[in-house]
Amino acid sequence: MKTHFEPLKALDIGRIMNFDDMAKAMSLTAFGGRELGEASDVAEAMMRDKNCFKVLTLSGAMTMAQMSLLICDMIDNDMADCIVSTGALMSHGFVESLGMAHFKSPIHMSDEELRQKKLNRVYDTLEPEDNFDVMTRIVWKVFDRIDASKPTCSYRISHEVGKLLNETAKGRGIFKSAYKKNVPVFIPAFSDSEIGLDFALFNRKRKIENKKQLYFDEFLDLEHYAGLILKAKKTGIFTIGGGVPRNWAQQVAPYLDYVRFKFVDKEDKSKYVVTDLNNPYIKPFHYAIRICPEPAHWGGLSGCTYSESISWGKILPKSRGGRYAEVLCDATIAWPIIIKAVMERLKKRK
Repeated sequence: MKTHFEPLKALDIGRIMNFDDMAKAMSLTAFGGRELGEASDVAEAMMRDKNCFKVLTLSGAMTMAQMSLLICDMIDNDMADCIVSTGALMSHGFVESLGMAHFKSPIHMSDEELRQKKLNRVYDTLEPEDNFDVMTRIVWKVFDRIDASKPTCSYRISHEVGKLLNETAKGRGIFKSAYKKNVPVFIPAFSDSEIGLDFALFNRKRKIENKKQLYFDEFLDLEHYAGLILKAKKTGIFTIGGGVPRNWAQQVAPYLDYVRFKFVDKEDKSKYVVTDLNNPYIKPFHYAIRICPEPAHWGGLSGCTYSESISWGKILPKSRGGRYAEVLCDATIAWPIIIKAVMERLKKRK
């Protein structure tokens, strides 16, 4: 039977020599395998597009799950121009960049016993409280460098953390890689993290010492990020999980939509981009990849589909040239395969 449909092809592992081969073969299968293969294709297109500003959003316990160096590889290989992350994920990654370790959680110990031994459990992984004590001393050195006469924000703090690590730490780390590549790291829910708590404790200490406290202004992050998106010819988003990082990164489209309708300065057009007011998509993401096991019917943001995001003007629909893929899978399985496959393709065709 002759049709215009693309035929599937049986997976032949005897012909698969690398991750690139595997991803290509999986794209011609079905179910989760096809999702992974197609996501690799979209990711490759996004990485090859010279006009694309690439946003990596991170949530979940990915650094405790030992994905830190994968994030570093994405930064080091120009696969991420900007990071939006939970503070907890960055805190655990910070710990590892200082040379400290996470551990497997033993099945023979109860959570009460772990608490007595100052071992914090995240699923099947342990974070010793001592790690955070060391991190606090290091991050306070960063806060001491900040000018208290001016407000600060997460991307500025992240830059200073990366700068200190670049000066003092021997190993690799997310903050360090981001600093070296000039990739801004935004932490929208900054206070919801160990680094955020350290910031609060640092200010309490300053208050006791009768010193001026640091002022944190989260809208400095929003405006800087919006400016980066506004300047970009095209944008792409690579999302692990969902939560606040995903929503914060994507809500820039509605924000800039409000700007063009309500705050266009007719005399100073360099401040805002005046676009076709009849265009329903002002700054949507042209490329989008989401790796998350959560389905839509649970009602959480992490399970929100990209087709739903289209209705908000956040994602460019395929009918207008947008490309997106969603992989309903544990990120520790799918994410390394996709990135390794894309890196192999880029190396082959360079």
